[in-house]
Order: sequence, then structure tokens, then C-alpha cells
Amino acid sequence: MPRVFLSFRKRDSRWMRERVYRALSDRLGAEEVFKSSESIPPGADFAEVLVNQAAECKLMCVLIGPEWLDARNEDGVRLLDRDHDWVRREIATALRAGNRVVPVLLGDATMLPGPSELPVEIAELGRLQCLRVPETHLPDGLEQLGDALTALLTGAATDSATGPGPGTTPAGEPGPPTTMTAHVSGGGSAYQAARDQTINLT
Repeated sequence: MPRVFLSFRKRDSRWMRERVYRALSDRLGAEEVFKSSESIPPGADFAEVLVNQAAECKLMCVLIGPEWLDARNEDGVRLLDRDHDWVRREIATALRAGNRVVPVLLGDATMLPGPSELPVEIAELGRLQCLRVPETHLPDGLEQLGDALTALLTGAATDSATGPGPGTTPAGEPGPPTTMTAHVSGGGSAYQAARDQTINLT
């Protein structure tokens, strides 16, 4: 079972999406990355496969390019607003299953949608920390994405194998406070810094 599920909209940022898939396949192994057009065998029930993979993956990367949020059908209806939209169903399935979901912004200017811009069942996506793969520094961005996902997968494997360790703060009891410092360069706000993966823990 692939551990990483790539959720994407077909008409959005296709060339960058393919670069992300190739980079992650090279880094993690093709068998570890689920991409519907590559991973569903001929004759399989694609709906069943998509739902099962979204529910059982360790990590879902939601690839968001400039056209992801506002893509519309021929009647002008926003695709995300349709109950049967597959992107929406994939994300909702992973969130309900408690899987880690990471928004990955494709390009230099793509913004993370706010919760109010998303259907209620996936509004949580707009509050999740994101990663960015910039077009202007694509090789570096792909390497950093691979580093981040490798660390997340390694951490998930360690947690599931060992469970809570000595010194772990029990559930329901507050742990020591963590200071979060936003380092913002070139103007902008600390809020946008947080959304753009620039929060450092000190």
C-alpha cells in the first residue's frame, strides 16, 4: 500500500504536478507514491481504489496550483462545490480517517485557500500548515519537499512502532509552552509567514 497519496485537479498545473510525482517517486520509490493515473490498474474499480487509498494512506499531499480553487465546469459551477467532486471526496476521506494532510502550493504566487472558501467538509484544509514548490527555484523546492515528507513519514513510522515514550506529556495535561517566532522577509505579515512555512520553533 503506497504511503503517500497525491491529490490533484487534472486541469491544474499539470507540468509541475508531474515533476512532483517524478521527484517523490525517485526519492521514496514509485511503490510508495499513489497517483491515480499511474497507480490504478486497468479494469480496477477506480472509485473503490481511490476511496481505499485516501483512507489508508499515511500522508496525503494536496497539490494546489493557480486553478485548483476556482476550476469550473461548462455550466459555471465550481467543481469543489459538487458533492461528487473527486478532489473534494479524496480530501474529506483522508481527514475523516485522521490521516496527515499537507497542502502543497505549486508556483510562486499560489495562496492557501481560507476555510471559508472551501466546502465545510474540507474547510480544515485551509487551516493546515502548507509547503510550497516554487517555479523559480524548482529543483531546490522539490528537494525540500522530499526532505519534509521523508521526515514526516519517518516520524509516523517511529510513533506507530514505539507509542508514547518516557517523558511524554499525558493527554489532557498541558505541556511546557512553546515559543513560536515568525521570521518575515520582504514585508508581509506573520500570519502569511505561518501559511507559507516560515514559522520556526525556538
